[in-house]
Amino acid sequence: MHILIVNDDGPPSETASPYISTLIHALRTQTNHTLSIVLPSTQKSWIGKALLVGQTLTPIYYNAITAATSPHPTFPTSTKQEEEDWILIDGTPASCTQLGLHHLFPWKPPVDLVLSGPNYGRNTTAVFALSSGTLGGALEGAVCGFKGIALSYAFFSQVHDQEVIKEASELSVRIVDRLWEDWGKDVGVYSINVPLKAGVSKKPICWTSMLQNVWGQASCFDEIKEDDVETPDAAEKEIREQKIGALSGHAKGRSFRWAPKFGSVYKSVEDAGPGSDGWAVKEGCTSITPIKANFMHVPGFTGELKLSPQCNRLYAVVAYGDEYVQPLLLSALSQYLPEGSYDLIGSFDQVPSPTSNCLQFLPYELIDFEHVLLHPNTSLTSAYIIRKALIRKNYLSSLILHWVAKHPSSCLKHHVKTTEAFEVDYAEFLDDALVDCWDLKESWARSQHKTDEQREWWILKPGMSDKGQGIKLFSSAEELQEIFDTWEEESPDSDEELEDGSNDDADVSADSKNDDFIMTSHLRHFVVQRYIHPPLIFYTRKFHVRAYVLCVGSMRVYVSREMLALFASHPYAAPWEDAPTTSYLTNTCLQDATTSEANVKRFWDLPSVADSKEDATPRYDWKESVFHQICKVIGETFRAAALTAVTDFQPIPNAFEIFGVDFLIDADEKAWLLEFNAFPDFRQTGDMLRDTVIGNLMKGVVNLAIAGFFKIGPPKLADGMVEVVHVDLGKS
Repeated sequence: MHILIVNDDGPPSETASPYISTLIHALRTQTNHTLSIVLPSTQKSWIGKALLVGQTLTPIYYNAITAATSPHPTFPTSTKQEEEDWILIDGTPASCTQLGLHHLFPWKPPVDLVLSGPNYGRNTTAVFALSSGTLGGALEGAVCGFKGIALSYAFFSQVHDQEVIKEASELSVRIVDRLWEDWGKDVGVYSINVPLKAGVSKKPICWTSMLQNVWGQASCFDEIKEDDVETPDAAEKEIREQKIGALSGHAKGRSFRWAPKFGSVYKSVEDAGPGSDGWAVKEGCTSITPIKANFMHVPGFTGELKLSPQCNRLYAVVAYGDEYVQPLLLSALSQYLPEGSYDLIGSFDQVPSPTSNCLQFLPYELIDFEHVLLHPNTSLTSAYIIRKALIRKNYLSSLILHWVAKHPSSCLKHHVKTTEAFEVDYAEFLDDALVDCWDLKESWARSQHKTDEQREWWILKPGMSDKGQGIKLFSSAEELQEIFDTWEEESPDSDEELEDGSNDDADVSADSKNDDFIMTSHLRHFVVQRYIHPPLIFYTRKFHVRAYVLCVGSMRVYVSREMLALFASHPYAAPWEDAPTTSYLTNTCLQDATTSEANVKRFWDLPSVADSKEDATPRYDWKESVFHQICKVIGETFRAAALTAVTDFQPIPNAFEIFGVDFLIDADEKAWLLEFNAFPDFRQTGDMLRDTVIGNLMKGVVNLAIAGFFKIGPPKLADGMVEVVHVDLGKS
């Protein structure tokens, strides 16, 4: 919507026009409307809808940032609304409306609405309305065939409380949008009067009639001595303060000043009782009076106006692709978004227009990223386009290596095990691939002539694998070479064999070598990392912690306090012992479906003493200590990615994403970062912890990411979501 804004108080001034800037700010932050601002260059109160015959009007340009004026535009090439000049006219409010509608903005689309105000003072009852320059500006729009709204703030104190003014302005913007959505038949102008009282947004908004009253018997002018003549601005100030004061005139040596007697006006409000605009404002309620361009109110408007939710309607495409998560997500939407504020739709075909507010909560491959990039203010999606710096193991290891090199005091130095990344296509070239893996080769050198128990053990992970595929333990160059040789020996000779046999091994266990060949035939990036031994043990088994992380915009990062402890299915065995991989791999996807849920526990329900510390004094703070470490490491990793991996991690303002971040806790209760997972498998949480862990996480996502972006409903605290880092990337 293109709104032409005029007033009768002139440009921003603490004494004459204290509300205009706050209203403009509210319009720009709460809406996407196009604003054009034309104001009288000086105070023009009480002038009604006058047009001055014979006067030549000359626009000047007002810089709202510096308050400087110029005969020429100060931002001639800017396309930003907040940098656009306001225009000042040495004429009346009605003159401002005429020039704004027909002459001053030829490059913009036609004006949809003339918004006049906010007036410094009420414009209730016919006595005020008939003389109001604020109503005059809106009425001039109406007689030109445009919709008009006159907005006035009824103050009760000369002390300008900025919070109260801000609340009134934000409420006014919502009312303007609501009236525009459903413009009444035969209405030429809506006259809105908002009382400047704390909590006005919680008071009723009343349809009212305009009280038909008169000044009474007393004159509105006082005769004064000629040496008492005041300037117009000083007189206007006295009138606002309800002192004696007035605009002056001369006749045959006598002087008179404008000194209206408001007592009769206020008494008429009391005598008339409920239903009028004056009465509503007296009671602290907002008044809306629909009038025709002849000052006659339109009958048929009674009762209370119900505002639409404080947002444009949201159209949400929500299809997470997992029946385990979908109900939790829909429940969170209904709980945190006001009823009637959004529509669930099946596809983009149901969105009314390309600029409608739209949410895509979909798997990565189904997201329309083009729409997201073309509509940064109205389109929100559940994944970032580029985030491989975090979710690919080789990229993550490189990120942390470079960050720690530049920031030696970073916590990542002490919570990420030494990691080496390399690329290899064929087993015979493994030696060449390891040329730059200095830490690994030095470890092998130190381990020579040592027993298995004394060696330094490492873990091999394919860079882009998941679900525990391809993970192996080794302690020497020979053992690593044997792993790659075995993979290559068991791989198919051709793609046709791979396809033909792809279903033959559907039931083969996860630690079978037949699963591993897929890694070498399709992947070439690998990482090796120092193996963490001994780990913290409960119930004789190893476990890792899964933390759920929400990254919002560009960017704030939150960690959910509700974390999981995912246990291996067999008792822990040292790496040199002959034991199945399920003794040291804790991935639930490697476990039997009937037992995997039993191996998933709520982190905060773990015992206070580990198996290896049965004789120790119980400690009730180790879990808080671990959670603090996890938050610190996650925050630092996101900071590193945002500030250094600018090509491989690009958090945009209109996106958010949930990550599953895994940590291993060693026997000294120290948290070590393992990996980041995009689009994590929530189903592994199981039914027992579904609502506690994933349900609360989805509530945090809706509150912090979705309601926050679209400014839907009042802010709510996100229980259990801890903010761990806030980096302003300047993309908002």
